[in-house]
Amino acid sequence: MKKIIVASFAVFSFFQGTKAQSLEKMTWFNEPSEWEIKDKKLTMTVTPQSDYWRISHYGFTVDDAPFYYSTYGGEFEAKVKITGDYKARFDQMGLMLRVDEENYIKAGVEFVDGKFNLSTVVTHKTSDWSVIVLDKTPPFVWIKAVRRLDAVEIFYSFDDKEYVMMRNAHLQDNIPVKVGFMAASPDGKGFKATFENFSVKHLPDQRRLEWLKNNQ
Repeated sequence: MKKIIVASFAVFSFFQGTKAQSLEKMTWFNEPSEWEIKDKKLTMTVTPQSDYWRISHYGFTVDDAPFYYSTYGGEFEAKVKITGDYKARFDQMGLMLRVDEENYIKAGVEFVDGKFNLSTVVTHKTSDWSVIVLDKTPPFVWIKAVRRLDAVEIFYSFDDKEYVMMRNAHLQDNIPVKVGFMAASPDGKGFKATFENFSVKHLPDQRRLEWLKNNQ
């Protein structure tokens, strides 16, 4: 196993005195054979023939792709810049929010039949899949997820300035969520995936804010 850690840190942005955390302190689920943290970036060689999917349409369940995460409670905004050397059909990478093996959201870029797609898979016992076909090959994409109450809004951007919504999906509220980077190569032999400028920003709880407003 090749594993390299270089002492450079990606600092999260937090409100209300939350302690900063480095990429090095995150946790692997399905650790790939080769990965590196350097210059505030995580680069991995994606595990061949790996994916996240449950039952729908294809009739199988897989839960074996690399996922590098930290756990967060409450409401938050997470975003990351992704760059992939996609090669085979269904090569994919992006953000993942995961409660457990039956409840998760993955969103990012997926390479399908020679075209690049903004892709979102929402799983609650069974998976669904939505795509937006891109008319050009982007060198990189920003993916942002905003968790509010029992929903997650997913956005994409090509410049980290103008964001466009690509999905609004249910996710159980008042439960901790694993948040981080996912990449998969269901049909292929793996590819190089790079994640950078990852941040998670705490958002004040909407119900508490409403209660405070009504009980001043």
